[in-house]
Amino acid sequence: MTEDEARERILTAAEDLYYRKGYAAVGMDELRGSAGVSLRRLYALFPSKTDIVQAVLARKHLEWESGLTGAVADAGADPRERLLAVYGHLEDWFCTDGFRGCAFINAFGELGGTNPEVAAIVREHKASFQEYMTRLVVDAGGPASLAAQLSILAEGAQSTAAISSDPQVAVQARGAAAVLIDAATAA
Repeated sequence: MTEDEARERILTAAEDLYYRKGYAAVGMDELRGSAGVSLRRLYALFPSKTDIVQAVLARKHLEWESGLTGAVADAGADPRERLLAVYGHLEDWFCTDGFRGCAFINAFGELGGTNPEVAAIVREHKASFQEYMTRLVVDAGGPASLAAQLSILAEGAQSTAAISSDPQVAVQARGAAAVLIDAATAA
């Protein structure tokens, strides 16, 4: 097994285990066993658990951005529909098997208070989403302040859907977003 293959196996196993069980609940030995690598190789590639968590969150960030921008692009050229596509993307995500909420919110809840590196990664991810929403809002002719409101709806939908196991939360958030968008762009 090459170093790249081992790295990929470790990150895939870590992503799955952390998402299902939580970051704090998964030890290095369990991760090693799930990835099928030696403990020595695991530590050679990732000297600490924080290194693995950071790498997993980097992957999740790219996955999130790719899925979100794809959904928005698929919505076509209408700026209002592009904004609402964010909530359609959330609904699709909430309907996936094993949905357990936002990996970043989960990481911050478990590790953010004790691990400044993880807290910084989560803040950067959320800031990136806010910046993306701001671009979409400006393209739709709305005030930049609308982006914060729409982002809060999306973040709240993620947490609520994870707790309630109800993907319809995204539909409700989309409805609220439509009201906000229409009010802000009519003004």
